[in-house]
Amino acid sequence: MRGGFPTRRGFGIPQGVTIPELLDVLWRDYVASTPQAERIHALLTARGEALRNDHVALRTYAAGGLGLAALARPFEALGWEPREAYRFLDKHLRARYWQHPDPALPKVFISELVVEELSPAAQQIIASLVAQLPDGFAARGDLAWAGRPWAVTLAAYRALLAESEYAAWVAAFGLRVNHFTVDVGSLRTFPGDGDDGSLRALCAFLVERGETLNASGGVIKGSAADRLAQASTRADSVEVAFADGRAAIPSCYYEFALRFPLPTGALFHGFVPASADKIFESTDVRAR
Repeated sequence: MRGGFPTRRGFGIPQGVTIPELLDVLWRDYVASTPQAERIHALLTARGEALRNDHVALRTYAAGGLGLAALARPFEALGWEPREAYRFLDKHLRARYWQHPDPALPKVFISELVVEELSPAAQQIIASLVAQLPDGFAARGDLAWAGRPWAVTLAAYRALLAESEYAAWVAAFGLRVNHFTVDVGSLRTFPGDGDDGSLRALCAFLVERGETLNASGGVIKGSAADRLAQASTRADSVEVAFADGRAAIPSCYYEFALRFPLPTGALFHGFVPASADKIFESTDVRAR
């Protein structure tokens, strides 16, 4: 990409942003590093679908004032309300999702890396990144989409990647959306047999058109018994400008979620370990 990626294009967004403006900013920044998402979106709309987003996911560090509460501020100011919290011990993560009273709006899933649970070497690298934050940076109204506010070396990225894909991703891409998620239940042209038939039909459609899906642990994760089934593409690879060189690394993926009703008849809106854990696996790679 011209001039390198990530950029700071998110800087300067007015704090009085409206909901449509906020979602548009997030989407435009996301597809800049995830061209497959724009391509798939176009494929589905050309088929006659009016796409709805199930949730938007963001990543951050629990350090330097950049944690869950800080990233949630612009969403809470626009009416999103906090719901269930989660803990992923093996990945050293805390997470929570926020839901808006308007059912047409996506949920917001934010996770944070518990830095003190990493090795001393990884902690030192992340501390060196956070130390570069300008004064007052964590109080920004556009913090959730502010981009990468630090310089990071390719060597530091690879060192983090050897221990935590999540830590390395935030170091390379900063504060921005990790993925958008299509609400499969809102699709009308993918009927299918069985509980997850519409999701399987969507996956088959995408594969037939040359898209690559994440097959780690099976293409579809979760089931009707979990109240949530999900699938995702393989992450795009984009060229990133590091302080000591450029490299093509995995960026973001596009996700598809099918939700099932609870015994009460209401649709399940949360996340479960069998499915939410997969949110952190679709870009899982090893250091080379």
